[in-house]
Amino acid sequence: MKRRIALFSAFYPYRGGIAQFSANLYRAIEKEGHTPLAFTFKRQYPNFLFPGKTQEVESGDNADQIPAMRILDSANPLSYKSAAKKISASDPDLFISQYWMTYFAPSLGVMHKYLGKRNIKRISILHNVIPHEKKFYDDRANQYFLKQNDGFVVMSDAVLSDLLLFQPNARYLRIDHPSYSHFGEGIERDEALTKLNLDKNHKYILFFGFIRKYKGLDVLIEALRDLSDEYHLIVAGEAYGSMKEYHDQIHAAGLTERVHLYNEYIEDDRVKIFFSASDVCVLPYRSATQSGITAIANHFCIPVIATDVGGLKEVITNGKDGLIVERAEPHLVGNAMKTYFQDGLKEQFMTRLTNDRENKSWDNFARKLLDFADSL
Repeated sequence: MKRRIALFSAFYPYRGGIAQFSANLYRAIEKEGHTPLAFTFKRQYPNFLFPGKTQEVESGDNADQIPAMRILDSANPLSYKSAAKKISASDPDLFISQYWMTYFAPSLGVMHKYLGKRNIKRISILHNVIPHEKKFYDDRANQYFLKQNDGFVVMSDAVLSDLLLFQPNARYLRIDHPSYSHFGEGIERDEALTKLNLDKNHKYILFFGFIRKYKGLDVLIEALRDLSDEYHLIVAGEAYGSMKEYHDQIHAAGLTERVHLYNEYIEDDRVKIFFSASDVCVLPYRSATQSGITAIANHFCIPVIATDVGGLKEVITNGKDGLIVERAEPHLVGNAMKTYFQDGLKEQFMTRLTNDRENKSWDNFARKLLDFADSL
């Protein structure tokens, strides 16, 4: 049965992991022969709440230009019901939204409530329930939003556990985060290093994505301090906040020649350069649910070393395709990196990741999501 499926999320012209996730899902639903209908924000956040450089793609960004209707101003309650009416007017069989911040609970909750009254089935893909950076209103916001749904998709046991705290009888699909295949195939390591103007004779560790305190870049820098000079760190991503503390830490540790900073938003067509140049991706997170960075690394078959927080260990099989570190402590992260290189684990792990790519395809994700919708 062919469906008309309304999708609400950050879509083009918004940028970042949620927009990329949503674009991939849109294309997979389209590929399955259904009609996806994309809806997005007129205003995602007020500027004073957004710590990055810009919320939208810039000229030169190679983003998938999904044709989304801009209908919701998250900061204007007068737009909530009108946005829901526009979605309802498109006559969808199913409504799927993305939920990743409790800030959006009021606006999305009103939309879901209205659509439920029109007998439109409502599913939310939960990227987070309890946020990394907690706010006083989180519990009440979650209670309101979650009860406006017929079912949920979760991509880690950590998020599932958080969901069941609020909705013990929730109907859900637990499925792994698909790999981010839209970045294209990788290139040769030497070619990538040449593009980055980096020496080919070092071991390269990658820290990728938005730089936020909970992600533990400071832990990784401190770990690098105790490793030999052949270990180099590539930091690629835009900082949410000041980089001063990291610059000071790098300088104090004498690591200015071994830490290569690309403090900027990495456009889609450049992502493959950073992953192809690197020998391993390290996520020294202090907290997590799941991470879109693992989905990128999986696509490029680059092994990941990550701390044992949230759902990271669910997508990394310790000792088989990556390494799990007990805590975000410099000596533990450093020891894991030494083990990875000294034991020659890269090729073994890459082979396992290559064999597992099909299981984490967007086509598989979309089919299972729609089968779940049929079961509700």
